[in-house]
Amino acid sequence: MPRRVPRKPRPKKTGVPKGYDSIWEYEIHQTLLKDWKHHWDNIDYIVKHKYEPDFVKVIDNKTILIEAKGRFWDYAEYSKYIHIREALPKDYELVFLFQKPFAPMPQAKKRKDGTKRTHAEWAETNNFTWYNEESLPKEWKSNEL
Repeated sequence: MPRRVPRKPRPKKTGVPKGYDSIWEYEIHQTLLKDWKHHWDNIDYIVKHKYEPDFVKVIDNKTILIEAKGRFWDYAEYSKYIHIREALPKDYELVFLFQKPFAPMPQAKKRKDGTKRTHAEWAETNNFTWYNEESLPKEWKSNEL
């Protein structure tokens, strides 16, 4: 599998007047759009996405969504789960089933003690319940095992 190429950083703004995103934006505000308000207000918006959980089961009138993860690949992937949880109805819970919960997170920086943030630590910090195959509640496992 090819490695993802890091995004090139946006070039630094030089000579741009304060409050403007570019020299061109400043110039059109001084001429063509002189009578227009500039950077007048913030408008919230939501980009609609769909999420398909790996496993779903209703337990004690609560819908449990299990996301089985071998590992996270990048920030965009793991940050989306926070947004998913916020969009869920109150009687739903997103739970992680990690293959290797103590594997380091992608792009995790080394701490002073030499360790890196793990998948389990990320889940706990973000108030997600997580399990591995051994710790998955007995009543959640299929009886055929």
